[in-house]
Amino acid sequence: MNTPVAEADIDADLVDRLIRTQHPDLVGPLTPVANGWDNVIYRLGTDLSVRLPRRRVAVDLIVNEQRWLPVLAEYVEVALPLPVRTGVPGEGYPWPWTIARWFEGRTVADVPPSDRSGIAVPLADFMTGLHRPAPPDAPRNPVRGVPLAARDGAVRQRLQSIPRSAELLPLWEKLAALPPWQGPALWLHGDPHPGNLLLDGEGLAAVLDFGDLTSGDPATDLAAAWLVFDENAREVFRSRVDADEVTWERARGWALAMGTALAAHSADNPSMAAIGDHVLDQVLLTR
Repeated sequence: MNTPVAEADIDADLVDRLIRTQHPDLVGPLTPVANGWDNVIYRLGTDLSVRLPRRRVAVDLIVNEQRWLPVLAEYVEVALPLPVRTGVPGEGYPWPWTIARWFEGRTVADVPPSDRSGIAVPLADFMTGLHRPAPPDAPRNPVRGVPLAARDGAVRQRLQSIPRSAELLPLWEKLAALPPWQGPALWLHGDPHPGNLLLDGEGLAAVLDFGDLTSGDPATDLAAAWLVFDENAREVFRSRVDADEVTWERARGWALAMGTALAAHSADNPSMAAIGDHVLDQVLLTR
């Protein structure tokens, strides 16, 4: 599946005009960085980034980040992409947008899985800090934090196009049948794959892209154990998180669900496709 067509025309000239009109003290050179499924990102000068939704579906996500990231930053020690300034519609652009800090480094997706063990402890500690009861007005995401069985139809459909479906389907059926989360709805990152984790050297420098921010079952985030790590680092990660056996197995189910999405929908993104291949390999292991 290719990247969806943009619903707003965004180029450097538009971004420059928005900044000049709304935040003239931050005007600087713009460098395109990413044109993803939901957002366009420019680097602004050397220290800032500008993130603008390219589709209407992403607008609520960026509003959630603007509202809640300053709250969540108080709970964790890892840096988050906190808004430095917020923007409003203007210059023909219809939606809110964000100026945030620019983080130097490389994503975990750029590092072989065998070399990621150094972030097992800090990532587990990040999740421990984040996973606390969320308020009633926290964002709700229909595909994250929900009972795992709610993803059954989507996973089964994706498995039809995945070569290892004969092995993966029985595992999915077993995991999707596990008892759902019975505790309070906890804060979740929602999309803990290697492309959203930034390294500074070998350490975890920042956790990025809270577009799937929501509340619910912490197993959703604990899926990182399979998304990010190999067997050995996964054991280190597990030793640092508070998860009973059923929650841990649901996390494996969430990893399978996310892995099928990456494997089925990343034909135009080799990095994401590689993550999908990795996680599906990992969930088929015995631990």
